[in-house]
Amino acid sequence: MSEQVGIDELLERVREDLDRVGPKDAFAAAADGALLVDIRYAALRERDGLIPGALVVERNELEWRLDPRGSHRAPEAVSHDLRVVVVCNEGYASSLAAASLRQLGLHRATDLIGGFQAWKSAGLPVQR
Repeated sequence: MSEQVGIDELLERVREDLDRVGPKDAFAAAADGALLVDIRYAALRERDGLIPGALVVERNELEWRLDPRGSHRAPEAVSHDLRVVVVCNEGYASSLAAASLRQLGLHRATDLIGGFQAWKSAGLPVQR
């Protein structure tokens, strides 16, 4: 039988293995070739806007679209060495998503601390 764990403890555990980045570091990483991946659902993207240049992938398609070996991969998913920064709305679901990508072998996957809301609050570019 597997160990029972609450979501707060699970988040803490997965974040131990992530080199999480803040908004300005995510912006710099993208300028240096990292792929920002926005997993927010459509209503949030419509309400708040998009990060220019970010790849939009619904959370339920993430692993299929970013697996470099997958038959449904996005053109950007070229290598397991790709630096990926996952962005959700507030930085919770993105941690779990980044951990899942690491299980696929995307060893440089991480997430944005505070999510899109932190990006926007930092005054970084947002496209309406």
